[in-house]
Amino acid sequence: MSDKTPLRVLFCMGVNQNFMDGTADEMKDVWGAFVSMMQGIARLPGVRVLGNMDDDRIMVGPSVAFPWTTYVLADVPDYDTVTAACNLFRVTPVGDGTYKLWKYMRVEARIGRELVIPD
Repeated sequence: MSDKTPLRVLFCMGVNQNFMDGTADEMKDVWGAFVSMMQGIARLPGVRVLGNMDDDRIMVGPSVAFPWTTYVLADVPDYDTVTAACNLFRVTPVGDGTYKLWKYMRVEARIGRELVIPD
């Protein structure tokens, strides 16, 4: 095990217009893919999801930049794992797999470090 301090990462996720234009069945398929992607992030080696926040009740419409639709805060061991988490949007199938999650959602990762407040 490495003694490197993990990266503190805020994954900022937004739904786009393709989701908003989708049918009810398509939206349900996107939700299933979203759940799968979120589980995928949590399963990446060394990732510790600290929490999430969802703006879906106070934000209506697509989210192409801040403010985002939802956020996930996680400790991640390295940059390659951050990249792997973002890549889940490219590879997670929606419905029958014709499209991937990135047709309907976007992600940006903000990488920093834990802010330690002295006693």
